Amino acid sequence: MKKASNTQEMEIAAAPVIMASAEDEDIDFASLGASLTEIRKLKGVSGFILRGSTSAIVDLAEPDKMVQYALWSHQLFERSLEIAKQSNIATVESVLLEAEKMKVLYMSIGENQVCVLMDKNANHSWIIKKIFT
Repeated sequence: MKKASNTQEMEIAAAPVIMASAEDEDIDFASLGASLTEIRKLKGVSGFILRGSTSAIVDLAEPDKMVQYALWSHQLFERSLEIAKQSNIATVESVLLEAEKMKVLYMSIGENQVCVLMDKNANHSWIIKKIFT
């Protein structure tokens, strides 16, 4: 049982980072990317998607599901905006979705959108603090 979790951790650590960028990269985007790369190394974090106005970084434990997770994170935020509008909430800065085995944290930071995928028992509060430090 221990051996399987070690193998899984190695597969997560070997996940590729894919970056598409325009010529002038936003400084906030770069610092968010650096913070998320460090957060990605934490136990329980299975990946992240960072989308800026001209760039994107994706680092997932399951890179073959990149498109699925990207669409899913966008839909999560869009639905949250709809619920906020119906509830007379002016702005939505972050959304936390908890499922049976995982959590998804979605944040809007300036022009950037961040989606962090993690195990259900990962500390999302600490991840939020780490993003802003």
